[in-house]
Amino acid sequence: MRAARTVLGDVPAEDLGICDAHDHLFFRSARLPGQELDDVPAAIDEARAFHALGGRTVVQWTPYGLGRRADALAEVSRAGDVHVIAATGLHQAAHYEPEVLREVRGRLDALFVTELTEGMHGGGRAGMIKVAGGFHGLDGHARSVLGAAARAHQATGTLIGVHHELGTASLDVLDLLCGRHGVPPERVILGHLNRFPDPRVHAEAGEAGAFLAFDGPSRANHATDWRLFDLLAALVEAGHADRLLLGGDTTTAAARASTGGGPGMPYLLRVMRPRIVRDLGEDVAEKIFVANPARAFAVDWRC
Repeated sequence: MRAARTVLGDVPAEDLGICDAHDHLFFRSARLPGQELDDVPAAIDEARAFHALGGRTVVQWTPYGLGRRADALAEVSRAGDVHVIAATGLHQAAHYEPEVLREVRGRLDALFVTELTEGMHGGGRAGMIKVAGGFHGLDGHARSVLGAAARAHQATGTLIGVHHELGTASLDVLDLLCGRHGVPPERVILGHLNRFPDPRVHAEAGEAGAFLAFDGPSRANHATDWRLFDLLAALVEAGHADRLLLGGDTTTAAARASTGGGPGMPYLLRVMRPRIVRDLGEDVAEKIFVANPARAFAVDWRC
């Protein structure tokens, strides 16, 4: 059945509504000590603030081993009145303590498939795989994890979302996933492209058929954010409006709107969507926030 897999069960993709295509309700990384997202009431407040502006679906890209709180996602979904799509997968090695990586070495394929089809430990089923490339290339860890993700895709049909370090190496990822492992490009979401504002690379990825995700707008430490609308406009002009996705990528408590005083999830609908309507038109905004996520996160589940 072609459906989006949420933590409360499978739903028709057309029911996802307005979507934050890449965010984090919970997140903990060895690289970000003291900046954990682990407060359940705060996550509910953020989801409610997003819902109050018309948001209906939050896609949490927090993978295995990074404090994704699988046990709390259903509670946030119900209390926040939003669909929540969770991720299995594995991030860059630097985000983990060494013992976590030792525990999963050699069994990633089975781990991903189990979390997609049976459920995450303490919670519902994941609806996507999140993996990561490296900075301007792919190291051995990335290649191993990407390979496991490709095999899990073949077993389940699910999509693969990719973190690109500062937006780089997106074409290397496509070569590996699609060229070597045979993953259809429309089952791949290339994340953080706004952090590497090369319109030629973006256009090439769009021509290949991948979804193009621009995440984390309004981050003060990303000097490329001011180019976001130029990048979106160039892709629309090149005929790739049906490939575009947008997400908040909130990774620290300080970045939350409801409790941290940051832009948070509501920024997408409070600021970004009106600007996209003004600059690119209502039809493009509808594609970015509704139609494209419905196509991206709908899966012909094989298990």
